[in-house]
Amino acid sequence: MIYSSPVRALITSVALAAGVMLAGCNSDEISLANNAKANQPVPPKLIAEMVAKDMDLQSPILVRLFKQEAVLEIWKQDRSGRFALLKTYPICRWSGDLGPKVREGDRQAPEGFYSISPAQMNPQSAYYLSFNTGYPNAYDRSLGHTGSELMVHGDCSSRGCYAMTDEQIAEIYSLGRESFFGGQKSFQFQAYPFRMTPLNMAKHRNNPNMAFWKMIKEGYDHFEVTRQEPKVDFCERKYVFDAVKAPDAKRDPVFEASAKCPAYVIPDGLAEAVRERQEADQAEFTKLVANGTPVARINTGIDGGMHRVFAAKLPGGNTGLSEGGSGLALLTFDKPPGTIPPNVNPPRGPVTSPDEPLAASLAPAASREPVTRVASAVPGTQNSQTGNNPSQTTPSEGFFSSLARKVGLGGGAADTTATTSQTVPAKPKVGEANPRIAATMSRTARSLGK
Repeated sequence: MIYSSPVRALITSVALAAGVMLAGCNSDEISLANNAKANQPVPPKLIAEMVAKDMDLQSPILVRLFKQEAVLEIWKQDRSGRFALLKTYPICRWSGDLGPKVREGDRQAPEGFYSISPAQMNPQSAYYLSFNTGYPNAYDRSLGHTGSELMVHGDCSSRGCYAMTDEQIAEIYSLGRESFFGGQKSFQFQAYPFRMTPLNMAKHRNNPNMAFWKMIKEGYDHFEVTRQEPKVDFCERKYVFDAVKAPDAKRDPVFEASAKCPAYVIPDGLAEAVRERQEADQAEFTKLVANGTPVARINTGIDGGMHRVFAAKLPGGNTGLSEGGSGLALLTFDKPPGTIPPNVNPPRGPVTSPDEPLAASLAPAASREPVTRVASAVPGTQNSQTGNNPSQTTPSEGFFSSLARKVGLGGGAADTTATTSQTVPAKPKVGEANPRIAATMSRTARSLGK
């Protein structure tokens, strides 16, 4: 059948209108993949790994992250309904100390359980791609903890965020995108100071954050036992995992982070399995302490950590608070998973002023004026970066000697965080001296001469 030009135009208009209507029903899918970066396919090698592990491309995911080990894990639901480890990514950079984020501007990367929805995925990030961790959650807010726009992003540079290489975040982003396309409403993000093993708990037994860590270890144990995403609730300013209504209750319990806990129970089989695991952990912990397991240092002043595979490729590389160390301890033939930008700084320097150690508070925090915004999720937003000036360094002779040798390498730029601004902050070119470092060295030299 032959149509006249007006008829063909009408048919085309109807088709386009229908496409717009369909797009409106799938706005999340469009916003998740609205540019080439965000629309990169999951690599064939990773899809082959899914097939080998009986996973579907669009099945749900779960993310776990460990600061001390400097790794991010992607877990994916297999066809049995349980989660299995798909891939482990070394973290290029994280900032702050072991312990949760407490206030805006403390440089801390958050710890705890968070929920990531499609709206938190940022395809327009100035740091390649990113997703918002969801900090603060209801628990954080109940304690008066402050902070905003804490991201997992690319560019290998952190100021309160978890930074990967661009290649890594592209792959992680694609896995999250596909899980959303498959119907997952949100994925769980679990951030820990370290793997919650008896040895690590023994090493950090004197840390002021231990009460908080024991609380989130409960959720860690639930996942280890079930390989199911734990249901997270909050009441009486604490975490509650996998709670269900009591046998005699007529309705499900309603939780509020600052309110008294409602009547609830943990399913018997789950509660027993978790209890057995925790009793075994406690027995091992007690033995390790009795045998004199050394206690980890607290408030070292080191700013964050980096996986050894990245630190080994940097002049004067150091893993900071992450495992690995420096110098000969970093020797490795492993190839970094992605491009390391020239502006990356290995962990060093103070986290906060000496009279303000970073420690989690399990009581409501006093209100504070925000020091700085760590990032923005609104396109084009400019953020203050005035807090935590990198020039405020500890006058250590070895540290500045090291800086003097490296100042010509362009490694002294201040750490930055994720933002969706279209303008990428200027980065120092290789070979340029950083004026902040030069000014700091000058001030230190004057003070040492007094």
